[in-house]
Amino acid sequence: MRVTAQVGASLLALPATLRSTLLLATLYPLKGSSTEVGTVPLLPAVILPLQSQSHAYSTMVSTEASEDVPPPPPSGQSAMLARQRFKEDADAAHGKQAPPKSGYFPLSYRDGLSQWWASLTPAVTEHRVLSFIPYLRQAPTHTHTGVKVPGSRESVDPSHAKDATPVRTDSHTDPFGPRQWSSEMVRLAGKERFLNEFSVERLGEETRNSFVMLHGYGAGLGFFYKNFEPLSRLPHWKLYALDLLGMGRSSRPPFKIHAKDKEAKIREAENWFIDALEEWRIKRGIDKMTLLGHSLGGYMAVCYALKYPNHLNKLILASPVGIPEDPYAVNEDIPEPSESTMGSEFTQNQDEAINGRGTNGSNTTAGQNGKPPPRKPLPRWLTTLWDANVSPFSLVRLAGPLGPRLVSGWTSRRFSQLPAEEAQALHDYSYSLFRQRGSGEYALAYVLAPGAFARSPLIRRIQSVGRQYVETHNTPEPDAASLTASKQRERETGVPIVMYYGDSDWMDVNGGYDCETKCNAEKQKALANATERERQLENGSIKVSIIRKAGHHVYLDGYEQFNKEILEEMRDVERRQQRLAAVQ
Repeated sequence: MRVTAQVGASLLALPATLRSTLLLATLYPLKGSSTEVGTVPLLPAVILPLQSQSHAYSTMVSTEASEDVPPPPPSGQSAMLARQRFKEDADAAHGKQAPPKSGYFPLSYRDGLSQWWASLTPAVTEHRVLSFIPYLRQAPTHTHTGVKVPGSRESVDPSHAKDATPVRTDSHTDPFGPRQWSSEMVRLAGKERFLNEFSVERLGEETRNSFVMLHGYGAGLGFFYKNFEPLSRLPHWKLYALDLLGMGRSSRPPFKIHAKDKEAKIREAENWFIDALEEWRIKRGIDKMTLLGHSLGGYMAVCYALKYPNHLNKLILASPVGIPEDPYAVNEDIPEPSESTMGSEFTQNQDEAINGRGTNGSNTTAGQNGKPPPRKPLPRWLTTLWDANVSPFSLVRLAGPLGPRLVSGWTSRRFSQLPAEEAQALHDYSYSLFRQRGSGEYALAYVLAPGAFARSPLIRRIQSVGRQYVETHNTPEPDAASLTASKQRERETGVPIVMYYGDSDWMDVNGGYDCETKCNAEKQKALANATERERQLENGSIKVSIIRKAGHHVYLDGYEQFNKEILEEMRDVERRQQRLAAVQ
């Protein structure tokens, strides 16, 4: 009764348009999907049209109760997912055929209900993910945020009782140590403004450089768990990973836009994130940093560089969203919108992506005379929901006990290439984040148009990164780099930019190459009007790199190559610093 009442109340609270959409999903479930309870509607089918896959796993809920303090995993006990994989492998070895799996949402209704009822907190699930970091046997995890009761509001308890004690590894257990690993909730000015921070620093040596990582839309810093250890090996560097304001385990203040015109709304949404990042930088006492952003985090990293110039040593963009002017303005042989936009984030099977059967440049279709075929309009229901600011996570929350099953449709594809227990931990982590109170996620409709193409494309602005006047900017808009700077106004002399794409990325790599062309042209304009000293201080460059066997999440799919290349970029920062110091 409780479940029925909550689902019914959730549905009645929906706008009429959305209720109609869900009704269609009930009446016309996806062809080929299987359900265990025929009377339960497949609510998310219309919203996230997922393709069937051959390597989905059966996600099972962990059985521990939700607690503020993350419990250690039971000794000698494997996760249910791992045990299921083991049984299937054993059956296959003896010639037994495994039972068929659901094609779209592999988590059963029963297990989904169990996971929804267990309500693991984000603190617990983040802790489990970070526990896979090599040499870090017990990850530090603050417990300032989290919920226990389904549907309750996430809050921040600032008391010191929720602080995490930093974990130190020594050189006996950590061949690249000693290192200190910390988890902290950083308070910002204003009501309900906190940033979740995870950091790694090397002990016994001076910190000379800071490396800061920003995740993508709706995700969290735990997704970088395969990068923290390798990237913190370099001497004299401190690594930080942050949850964007209103996402992950950061606080979730109400997201409100007060501007009236379209352009002002876009800038206000961008400022909401990057002003928090700047406040964090000042609070941490960092003068300059190397900033890495993935997807939406990459978009915001570019905006940060434009609004707050002279605080970056290098800008690294991992499959950034929002680059091209329009899907047909980047490349004539462009994939169809349904294949090249954010929908691919939900449909791409990573087992296919890492084996070179993805979308980046492999599924293009040209029309007559080599021109792209006529652009197909997006479905009316999709644009209506998008403009109404109904996010995918709203649907997860409104789906109630069906939420874990909905999320399993994404996690089964997204983490299909990972070991079973890691995939299970990331599924739990994803669901615990997706179900939290809506906040920063509502910025998406202001920043991106339906289909994930930016309302204010970065291709119009990225050329000014590293070319801004060193002064306060109200918005992340470019200064005219080709103008001669007055003696009273100092201008940046270039920031190196590196852009990474997966070879099976649904983000079009041609957007990166277009950025390379524009940035190089802008550099030549700046040098044409530069003084001799500005020429000596010139530090701008841009390059595009392809990560093999990777999709959109290049830092995870191709983490070995990615980590190796990022370490070289960090060494390049050190070499540039030495050269510039000699000029000074």
